[in-house]
Amino acid sequence: MTEPRPFQTDDARLEPIAAKVLAGERLSFDDGLALYGSPDVLAVGWLANYVREKMHGEVAYFNVNRHINPTNVCVAACRLCAFGRKKGADGSYTMALEQAWETAASGYSEAVTEFHIVGGLHPDLPLEYFLDLVHGLKERFPKVHIKAFTMVEIAFLARRAKLTIPETLRKLKEAGVDSMPGGGAEIFADRVRHIICDHKIDGEEWLETARMVHESGLKSNATMLYGHIENDEDRVDHLLKLRALQDETHGFQTFIPLAFHPDNTPLAHLPKTTGLTDIRQIAVSRLLLDNFPHIKAYWQMMTAKIAQIALRFGADDIDGTVIEEKIYHDAGATTPQGMRRQELMRLITAAGRVPVERDTLYRSVTRTEDTFTVAV
Repeated sequence: MTEPRPFQTDDARLEPIAAKVLAGERLSFDDGLALYGSPDVLAVGWLANYVREKMHGEVAYFNVNRHINPTNVCVAACRLCAFGRKKGADGSYTMALEQAWETAASGYSEAVTEFHIVGGLHPDLPLEYFLDLVHGLKERFPKVHIKAFTMVEIAFLARRAKLTIPETLRKLKEAGVDSMPGGGAEIFADRVRHIICDHKIDGEEWLETARMVHESGLKSNATMLYGHIENDEDRVDHLLKLRALQDETHGFQTFIPLAFHPDNTPLAHLPKTTGLTDIRQIAVSRLLLDNFPHIKAYWQMMTAKIAQIALRFGADDIDGTVIEEKIYHDAGATTPQGMRRQELMRLITAAGRVPVERDTLYRSVTRTEDTFTVAV
């Protein structure tokens, strides 16, 4: 890592923030607002890159993963969503277990290290369907890490099965779930949540479910959906609530900012985020979430080009090969459905970073022909 140039800015509000960052001190709510409001996005990015390189040097992580969305049938009717369908509606689907297992096995010849499984809140599928799904995947692909079900799905499955969330988590762990994604967090602010996703658990319930996930011994990610009707105060509030829970549990691995894609949703009149908004969000996330090990620039959402820039604005991860992503493409994402391992490595190298393939728990992966080994 080369010695960075001295911090420079024309925005006086950033000077005391820079002093805190360089001294390794925690930023406040007001600091977060100043970072969002500063016209000097390059200075904000400089600070985020300073923290990122202090934590990870020149390394940028990626993985070889596959998304499996077993159903898009959903009892919710969130205004942010273009993926969910009502039972029996045109375009609705639910995979039979054999179909889901075949989906996992199909696609690229590269051996995946992770199955990422999320779907709708189906009114009829029992918990046993999901337990059998996971158990069948583990039997067929014992080396593959299963990252499955959002906090929203966990709470819904527990309620339908008349179980506590800890009981539900125990059953999922026994079936083979290894960790959990961070979806469904959206924005914690009640004012916003009531408009964009009032059919989901509220922000406090999401956080409490995440707390129980971490207490069960499972790691998870966390997300934030931005670029819709939220304001800067809502964003800072969301990030600091995640930071506070991480102080308690240390269970979050990665934070993933998700840019809202309005196409084909009831909020289609809203504009899409700009690249400037996307890289600022990455930078502010890195600076406020001082206790999160990783910040991900999810290339499927923000395009590969913006993800490359984000690797200089605080991100140390660009996700993985993905293969057949449905949720954001239903909402109008125009990025490819998947990307090969070699292309991800090329993108990272072209951004001046050193690509490192990881597994879900950020252990390095070494490949030989069509298989892999994970560092212990």
